[in-house]
Amino acid sequence: MSGIRSVIFDTDPSPDDAVAFLTALASPGELEVLAITTVAGNVPLALTSKNALKALELAGRTEIPVYAGAAQPLACPLVTAEHVHGETGFNGYDLPEPSTPLQYAFAADAIVELVMSRPARSVTLCCLAPLTNIALALRKEPRLAAHIGEIVLMGGSMFEGGNVTAAAEFNFYVDPEAAAEVFTSGVPITMIPLDCTHQALITDDRLKVLRDAGTAVGEAFYHLLEFNKRHDQNKYGWPGGPLHDPTVTAFLLAPEIFQGKRAHVDIECKGTYTRGASVVDWWDVSGQSPNALVLRSIDADAYFQLIFGRLLLL
Repeated sequence: MSGIRSVIFDTDPSPDDAVAFLTALASPGELEVLAITTVAGNVPLALTSKNALKALELAGRTEIPVYAGAAQPLACPLVTAEHVHGETGFNGYDLPEPSTPLQYAFAADAIVELVMSRPARSVTLCCLAPLTNIALALRKEPRLAAHIGEIVLMGGSMFEGGNVTAAAEFNFYVDPEAAAEVFTSGVPITMIPLDCTHQALITDDRLKVLRDAGTAVGEAFYHLLEFNKRHDQNKYGWPGGPLHDPTVTAFLLAPEIFQGKRAHVDIECKGTYTRGASVVDWWDVSGQSPNALVLRSIDADAYFQLIFGRLLLL
């Protein structure tokens, strides 16, 4: 796709979500951020919405509209992840209080309006969170699926197993019914699972780049990501926690640093032990038509050079 791509970020901001949409804002020659929509996920909706506004305040980009969306999943109680991100979702550094309010419209309605008011297939949805808002938008406007250009999402896993249960990745586990509706919608999907993001670790050397830059954004995200990566370092014994969500932005900016293939993906909604699992037919044993491009590997050095290089432009 040539030219500047119009994008909407649907997100439940912890620090890596914020890095994803701020990196996009630092790439105006390639990406036009139309809006940020928030959903309950890493922390409840009031906090994810406030965190989006705080990140924009820090970066001096308060002109970007933020729309709050679903406070609960479609069909189950909300599960959050304060044990990873802290009680605010942004523990580790005090960001400025937002000076701008949320937009009045509901996120799903805003997604429908922003997509349907533009030429068909011209808007990409960048999904960093449980897919509740996207499923609600698809329900509200039957023509929406044919009008969305692409969904690029961070979620699911293949051979890596889960990070919230043995089988399920967090975003899909929180609202598997929404994920199932999105994957059966017919919208072109690129899926970036844990198999890929677990290769992109925020090591001490990579993190130090942010502090050494001497900028307000660099200093803030040095501390936010340093706090954020402790959980995975302790859990897995790795030299750093994965920087999950900016892989979505990186794919739009530099798809050549990823490798994957098209496959059929189903989302398990009923399994006693597997609810929220993404069942990826990597070897095409089912004969079902592929419904997603599934990315399995990433050039981690190129990824961090790209993402932190752009972030530090703010």
